[in-house]
Amino acid sequence: MRKRIKRNARLVRYVVYKETLIDFKDHFWTFLGSFLGIGIIGLLNDKQFTDSDSLFLIGSFGASSVLIYGIVNSPLAQPRNLIGGHVICALVGVTVHKIIPDQVWLSSAFAVSISIVLMQVTKTLHPPGGATALIANIGSEKIKALGYMYVLNPVLTGVLVLLFVAVMVNRFAAHRKYPANKNWYKVWERKYFTRV
Repeated sequence: MRKRIKRNARLVRYVVYKETLIDFKDHFWTFLGSFLGIGIIGLLNDKQFTDSDSLFLIGSFGASSVLIYGIVNSPLAQPRNLIGGHVICALVGVTVHKIIPDQVWLSSAFAVSISIVLMQVTKTLHPPGGATALIANIGSEKIKALGYMYVLNPVLTGVLVLLFVAVMVNRFAAHRKYPANKNWYKVWERKYFTRV
């Protein structure tokens, strides 16, 4: 019993030690990627719209940046999840808002819940996607007025900018591998729905 306790204590110390190490190279690449990704989207927003029309910068992009620049090995950060999660959730969010426009609490709950289930079914789970669906329902009047254009611009455009920057930045970082699957875009070669 005493050996088991000592072994578990060593394991806990090791995990705590590994989790609290500071890796300046990793932090540098995380900072650079997130700065460039959000900065480019903000620059596009600044050039196309006035200060009051922050259409390109939606809150879920900040959360996506945490995943694709900070936790590059996470399955939730992979390109399929990033693109699919945001696009599915934007479509669901806009559709639910069109069906239930006057009850924000109800449309928000439906949009997020349906989005989560559809991301699970399509294997594109990306947590910031839930915020994308929510923003389609609680966003400003300008966001709501976009309708299905919200899916293309700002969501798809912004996600593609974030992905492009993530691939470029992580290519220069020798210790990072993003995306984990180099053939992520070849969906025609995969079998997603296999019988068990």
